[in-house]
Amino acid sequence: MFETPKEIKPNASLGLWISIAVVVVLAAAGGYFFIQSRNNAQKQATTGQGMNAQVKGDPDPVRDLLIQRATMSKDRNGTMTVWSVTIENKSAAYTYSNIKYQTTYIGADDRVLMENQGTIADTLGPGDQKSIQVNDPLYPAATARYRMKVTGATGVAR
Repeated sequence: MFETPKEIKPNASLGLWISIAVVVVLAAAGGYFFIQSRNNAQKQATTGQGMNAQVKGDPDPVRDLLIQRATMSKDRNGTMTVWSVTIENKSAAYTYSNIKYQTTYIGADDRVLMENQGTIADTLGPGDQKSIQVNDPLYPAATARYRMKVTGATGVAR
């Protein structure tokens, strides 16, 4: 009448070990691919440093030097202009120095009141960004708008 109950073996332990093995294999594969990608990036950076002979084309400072921000204010007397300029060198191959710029002051009637030209003596390497202050000699009284642009620079391949 009464039979002895059969012993139930837990099957979950086998599934647990298989899950652990899968996680370990995936972690090892992920680590391998991560290390390989870092090695490839280092190789590309190393070979990229000696590419001076492969630089093609002439430097183009008007295209490469980007004015990120240019704000204009007056000095204490209200006669001179003080520009706060942030310039970025977008070139990956050229270093620029003696950056030439032009400032334009425009009246309310869209007539150009005055244009000034000058040179920024700082140097910008590839990918560099700098904030610079520049003084213009005179601020026209009827100025409604103003702008600054890069007109040239001396470019040297790095």
